[in-house]
Amino acid sequence: MLGIRRIVLDILKPHEPKITDMALRLTALSNVDGVNITVYEIDKETENVKVTIEGKNLDFYEIQQIVEELGGTIHSIDEVVAGKKIIEEVKTPQDRH
Repeated sequence: MLGIRRIVLDILKPHEPKITDMALRLTALSNVDGVNITVYEIDKETENVKVTIEGKNLDFYEIQQIVEELGGTIHSIDEVVAGKKIIEEVKTPQDRH
């Protein structure tokens, strides 16, 4: 079955657990091949992180459940790739700022 192959999430999370723990929990999910988490903003009590997950037939609701168990909130789904292969985004003239 073809399904979600990559999903990029913007997540607000508390400082604990660390992003290493979050990455390991997400990697343990079925069908997940890899996880990349980047912290892009920190304040007194929280961190904003970008989470990229790749695999085959990813289950968004299973991912969401883990994020919420770890105290996080998904602010937005910033990218979804589905189908037989991963198509990388292509820059167009409209992307120049």
